[in-house]
Parts: sequence; C-alpha cells; structure tokens
Amino acid sequence: MADSHPIANDSPKISSLATGGDAPNDAGNGVKVSSKDQREALPDEPKCVICGRYGEYICDQTDDDVCSMECKQSILSRIAKSSSSVGGPPLPVKLPAADECFYVRDTDFKSGASSSGGNRAELLRKKLDIRVNRDVAEPVSTFASCNLHEKLLHNMEAAGYDKPTPVQMQAIPIALKGTNLLVLADTGSGKTDSFLIPIVSECGIQRLLYDPNKKKPLAIVLSPTRELCIQIEEHAKAMGKSLPFKTALVVGGDAMPGQVHRIQQGVELIVATPGRLIDLLTKHEIDLDDVKTLVVDEVDCMLQRGFRDQVLQIYQALSQPQVLMFTATITSDIEKMANSLAKDIAVVTVGNPNCPNKAVKQIAIWVDSKQKKSKLFEIMRSEQHFKPPVVIYVGSRIGADLLADTIKVVIGIKAVSIHGEKPMKERREIMQSFAAGEVTVIVATGVLGRGVDLLGVRQVIVFDMPNSIDEYVHMIGRASRMGEEGQAIVFVNSSNKKVFCELIGVLKSAGAPIPRELLNSHYTAAFVSGSKCSKKRTHK
Repeated sequence: MADSHPIANDSPKISSLATGGDAPNDAGNGVKVSSKDQREALPDEPKCVICGRYGEYICDQTDDDVCSMECKQSILSRIAKSSSSVGGPPLPVKLPAADECFYVRDTDFKSGASSSGGNRAELLRKKLDIRVNRDVAEPVSTFASCNLHEKLLHNMEAAGYDKPTPVQMQAIPIALKGTNLLVLADTGSGKTDSFLIPIVSECGIQRLLYDPNKKKPLAIVLSPTRELCIQIEEHAKAMGKSLPFKTALVVGGDAMPGQVHRIQQGVELIVATPGRLIDLLTKHEIDLDDVKTLVVDEVDCMLQRGFRDQVLQIYQALSQPQVLMFTATITSDIEKMANSLAKDIAVVTVGNPNCPNKAVKQIAIWVDSKQKKSKLFEIMRSEQHFKPPVVIYVGSRIGADLLADTIKVVIGIKAVSIHGEKPMKERREIMQSFAAGEVTVIVATGVLGRGVDLLGVRQVIVFDMPNSIDEYVHMIGRASRMGEEGQAIVFVNSSNKKVFCELIGVLKSAGAPIPRELLNSHYTAAFVSGSKCSKKRTHK
C-alpha cells in the first residue's frame, strides 16, 4: 500500500493508494488513475518522480512520490524489468533539484497550438530558461517521447536515467531530426548524453533496418582531451549495449594498430582527439563515406586553439554530415567560426553559458605566489575547509608532480598528479583509483578542466589561476555535476592581472565575496567604477 501526501508538506501522511481494482478519476473521491487527471504541483508540494505533477501519493514498494496509479505502475514495471536483467532492483534515481524537469503532456505540443502567452512549447522553454534562434523541434518531457529504441531506453533506465535535463529536452529532438546544432549550456548539465542518445539511436536503427552487414563508421565524436574521449566512449558503450553498436577509441597513448584493427572490424562510432584521428587517416585507409554525424565537443576549445585546422580537415573529408557542437563557454568570434562549419545551424542556449555553474560556491583568496603552498596546506589541515575528494588545478606538468609529492610528505595524504606527459595507461589507472575512492586528491593541469565527469568531487582548488576566464569556469564546474552543490577555492594575486576584470564580473554574478586587494588593484579600478574593461564578457 502507499500513503497520500496532505497538501501541507509538514503534515503526517494520511490516506492510502489502492494497489488494484478500479480507482475513480474524480479528484474529490479517490485515487487518480492517470497522470493527466492530476493537477500541477505547487512550489512547496511533492512532485511525482515519473511526470513531475503533484505527488499526492507514496508508492509502497519504492517510497517514491507518485501522482497516480499510472505512474506507480511505471515505477514497478521499471523495477521488474531491471530485476529480471541484472538480478535485483536498483534504487530509483532522482534528478537533483537544480536540474528539475517539468511535466508537459505530449498533447500540449500539437502543431499550431497556442494560448494567450504563446504556444505550450514556448511556455516550457521559458520555464526552463531554454532559448532557440529559430523554429526547431519542440522540447520533449520524457525520453520515451523521442521514439528511441526499446533496448536503448532499457539501457538508460539501468544506468539511472529517469527524466531528461532541460538541455536534453531540447537538444535531443533537434538532433534526431538531422538538424545542424550548436548547444550552449552550463557545465554538468547533461550535454554529453544530448548527442550520444541520438547517435546510438540512429546508428542502431540504421544497422537493424537498412545495412546490418556494413562495417563503415556512421558517426564521429571529436573531443580535445584523451580523458574526455575515454569518458564519452564509455558512456556510448553503456548506451549501446545489446544493440548493433560498436565503438572505437582513437587517442594518443594507445597503440595505433589496435585502433585501426578495431575500426576495420566494423564500428558505428569513432571517438577521437583530432590530431590522432588525422594521423590514423593519413597512415591507413579508412572509409568514412557513411559518416552521417560529426560531433565537436567543447567546440570553443576546439576552434580556438590548434585544433581548428584539424577539425576543418576532418569535416572536409566527410560527405556533408550533420554537425552537432556543444560547449559551456563561447565568444562571438568562435560562434562565427562554428556557423562557418555548417549551414543552417540551430542554436540552443540553456541557462547562462559563459558563467560558472550556480551550484558551485566560489571562494576567492588573495595569496602571494610564495605563500600559496602554505595556504593550501592550511586548508588541507582544516576539517572545516577541506572537503575531499578534491581536484587541485596547477599551471604546469612539473608543478603538478612537485605539488602532489609535497602534499604526501607535508600533509600525509595520498595525492597523485595527472597531466599530458603521463602514459595513457597510468592516467587511466589514476582515474579509476580516484573513482574507487582509493585516491582522494588529484593535482591536475587543464587536462581535467573540461567535460570530464568527476562525480565524487565536491571541491575544486584552483592553485594556479589560468590565463583564460573560460578555463576557470570549466575548472570549477568539475565541483558540480548535474546540479549538485560544490565548492571552488581560487588563489589569486597580482600575477593574474590579465583576468582581474573578468574574475570580478564572474564573482559578482555569483554573489561571491571579492578580496579587497582585487577590488583595490589599479588594474581593476576602471572596471569597478563602471568604465569599460578590456575583453568584456558577454552572457548569452
């Protein structure tokens, strides 16, 4: 049996939810049969874990809030399905409050439907802070609304995917229609799955229905770092389980013959760093004629640095693929470059890109360069201020090695360094140890600054402030994945004067305290007084 919530959250639970028989639809007489019979939840009321409407009841088997018998059966069906495949029911996974999704009936999205405030799709976009540059596919409220393959939906359920995040609500249906897309959304908002879900779905259907015997790649994902590529490929493999969907990881540090052999044996998706993929294509004959989708992850980094020519070279080797681009930070110049890469691009903006994740509490500390180690050790000795697992960002590979060794000697905590010069095998082992909790402190260069899901991390310490405020935004974003609260401590001093103005703007926008020395610096005086500061940031 399951109890009913009273209207007030702090009151006791009183009435029961029937588990069988015909329950009346009338709101005043009994249990709601269908979610469409239930009203929307008020701000302080419980919400149904399936559809987001008023969670009037509690499911007796799972202790989850549900709005109706329909949603209760959805939970029980999911558990039964998972239990039969993996040997036991997983705990239901709820999305963090910061990524709360709002229930919208499919009938609300009928073409041409309108209301006094505009059509329902536009109302939903406004509610979720989604902005689009032109007429595009409407947002969805559930993954099932995307007509995904049943096996893919099962894999997503097994991995704990309950409801789409706002960026997934809008990006997935657009990508599934074959539209070129540029997505700008906060760090940790679910961008990776926004392109992987459509790729796995389309590749699986292509193989199942049209060309089951073909082996040529159907999609390519380009990413700037080996760690991020490894993570993306692992996600893709989990999504494509039991489907005709194989992947190849093409990154430096792993033997090229093995990568070539895997592709030649037949794969649907290649996940690669641009340089290594070009190297492979130059030395070996790989047919990319069937590639229909090209993803450029962290597109601002990919087009701003030395990757730009490599990305263009790969794009030109393909036959007019659909292009999907994703990032958390972007400038107008990079956006122009992105538009030159593909025609008729739909731009989706979710939240406030170019700004730090709101779930991350920023603490800026003015520390002279010679005193930074002492301040770091002071923090690490404090039970109040040190919150492992922690990632400490430094500016150089040598600095990462030295600081990790010093932490072990001075503090007695096992710390490891990770940077681009370490062998791929060692970097993998470090990440696995960190994920398993065997290592609680990683000292890293910017190689871990973008995209990587460091799910256990709730604190980031920026020991060396980067030269780009965008890199700072990405770094501190590691302290919050999918909206969970985190903390970022950043050391700043006069050697960081090039980013003073932008850092003040970022701290102000987050309501974070600003060190007196930073405010009083003559490098920021004009900015503080309201005058223009060099390289003014724009928030889309």
